[in-house]
Amino acid sequence: MRRYKAVVFIIFLLILPICSAYSGQTGIRILYLNDFHGFAEPYKPYGSDEMRGGIAYLAVKADKLRNEKPSLFLSGGDMIQGDNWANLFQGESVIELMNIMRFDAMVAGNHEFDFGQEVLKRRISEARFAVLGANVEGIDTLKPYIIKDLNGIKVGVIGVVTEDTALSTHPKNVSGLRFLTAKETVGRYVRELKDKTDMLVVLSHRGFLADRALAEQVDGIDVIVGGHSHTKVEQPVTVGKTVIVQAWEHAKALGVLDITFEGGKIIKVEGHLEEVRPEAGKEDRIVQPIVEKYRQKIDMALNDKLGYAALDLDGENVRTRETNMGDLVADIVRYASSADIAIINGGGIRTGIKKGDIRLKDIYSVLPFDNYIVAIKLAGRQIRESLEHGVSAIEEGAGRFPQVSGISFKYSRSSPAGSRVTEILINGEPLDSGRDYVVATNDFLAAGGDGYKAFGEAVRASRGFEIIGGMMKGEMLVYINSGTWLRDVVADYIREKKIIAPVVDGRIAEVR
Repeated sequence: MRRYKAVVFIIFLLILPICSAYSGQTGIRILYLNDFHGFAEPYKPYGSDEMRGGIAYLAVKADKLRNEKPSLFLSGGDMIQGDNWANLFQGESVIELMNIMRFDAMVAGNHEFDFGQEVLKRRISEARFAVLGANVEGIDTLKPYIIKDLNGIKVGVIGVVTEDTALSTHPKNVSGLRFLTAKETVGRYVRELKDKTDMLVVLSHRGFLADRALAEQVDGIDVIVGGHSHTKVEQPVTVGKTVIVQAWEHAKALGVLDITFEGGKIIKVEGHLEEVRPEAGKEDRIVQPIVEKYRQKIDMALNDKLGYAALDLDGENVRTRETNMGDLVADIVRYASSADIAIINGGGIRTGIKKGDIRLKDIYSVLPFDNYIVAIKLAGRQIRESLEHGVSAIEEGAGRFPQVSGISFKYSRSSPAGSRVTEILINGEPLDSGRDYVVATNDFLAAGGDGYKAFGEAVRASRGFEIIGGMMKGEMLVYINSGTWLRDVVADYIREKKIIAPVVDGRIAEVR
């Protein structure tokens, strides 16, 4: 009889959590971060004198909030590439940090591929959390989903990355991979998981507008935790029955989403952003030493003073308008290659520089990608096509927006994409559609990156390469210097000039 009572008691203990989850109200929490880009230290965003961010301060908030109720800690991607704190270690520093902070899962963002597939595989192997990519074919260690049990509530998390990843990183980084559509991929896994879970979360690195569209296209998604567009979604947005959230960028905010269940069903969803600012003495005592360890390594390698910025250099608005930072880099690209003009993608410039001393680490932050300068011959019509492409997605803040040198043009965003550019001048003279011009850019665009088809077609059409002075030349390919990164060319230029004071001079004008 005693043995029978003991068995009954054990069974009661086992089923108690399940009963409690379905009898009364149960609350769970999702904490989320996206587009960190390795910004571990607090910094002053362009146009502001207020320090923001600091992952050691965010970690304190995350621990406090996680201790209040059963929680998931999720990342919306673009974690391991961006700031020097990540780049100089190819993201190893970020994974160490995320392990300590006990993330449950992250989706691979498009910039997770920037160091190549072998590096990404190493970072995945180091992670003590799941790295998701349900719509990526070719990397077996990217999981399609996870299921977590939070106090009896089973939460399925499906991860998807933007289908444009093949265009937004260098083609060599995604060779052999396929990026399937999110709509079909998510739809398939929703059907697979709906009877196995109480709640379905899509961890999406596709951008806020794409997340809204996905919510309209696929039934059964309870929550989309987003990234990619760096959108500051201060309150959850509901599309149909799907709640969409995103937590800005660079650890300047931690997202908090509280979900209340009753009878196994979601009855209430509330959320907000916890903005992060540094407060002396309130940093996490485990996370801060990790931040400091890698910062010291960066300072040892990149603390050389190059010159002086006589004014703020705007790297924040390079995806929507001409900026003095965009002008500076484009000018350097053109001068270094002796080209007629230069066209670079605004998305290749990742941050700005405050007025004051310029150090090597600043340039490595502005230009974190391993790009080099290429110059090719393009017909005038191809230049027009390229500029049309560059302004075709300005509403989305796409990285393809052009920063230029030796060229000026006008455009109207109210016109249809593909018919927005109204006037083009090359060094003050009207563009000749039938003439060839030497156009300088970076190897990413030269390979057709960011959708610049004219560049890629011209390079592929080049024949009869020969090596001259350590540089490859051919019929259409006029200049290439793969032995020197663009950031080092810029650093050398600043060393030579000493004082930098570029001003916006009307190269790009929006007609309203």
